[in-house]
Amino acid sequence: MEELGCAPQAARSRRSRRGFFQAGILGLGAAIAAALGLPALAYLLTPPKSGQQDAWIEIGELNKFAAGAPLEVAFRRNRTDAWKVVSEKDTAWVVKRADGGVTAFGPQCTHLGCAYHWDDGRQQFLCPCHSSLFRIDGSVISGPAPRPLDRYETKVENGKLMLGRLETLSERRA
Repeated sequence: MEELGCAPQAARSRRSRRGFFQAGILGLGAAIAAALGLPALAYLLTPPKSGQQDAWIEIGELNKFAAGAPLEVAFRRNRTDAWKVVSEKDTAWVVKRADGGVTAFGPQCTHLGCAYHWDDGRQQFLCPCHSSLFRIDGSVISGPAPRPLDRYETKVENGKLMLGRLETLSERRA
């Protein structure tokens, strides 16, 4: 009879042990799911930083640019792409006008993005890929280029030339 009295207590201890292990396994599974799921949710629900660039980049002293003589200048710009900040090398063609104003053109042809150069003999910008020609003010003379050269926003502070963002013709009109 004693053995029969012990059997229900042994069965209860086995059930509680089984329950303990089941709870432990479920808890461990929940911890693993949380460890993997919370970062994934944070990644999906937080908006990435939009592609941002430094507002104004100092290019150099204004007096180093001669009127009517385009000069290609290289500079570094920080760009934020989602969660990553990248320092990029970029160039601009800077033209100082006779009235003292300054225009800075983006380095790519508006046809297919080839790099163009200033031709001193012709006094024009020439794209070697498809022979587009541009005047010193960036307007199209000939070739397949569909629009004038893109321009950087420019301003002068304390005698230094500053470049802003690159604008297309449609952005300048708006």
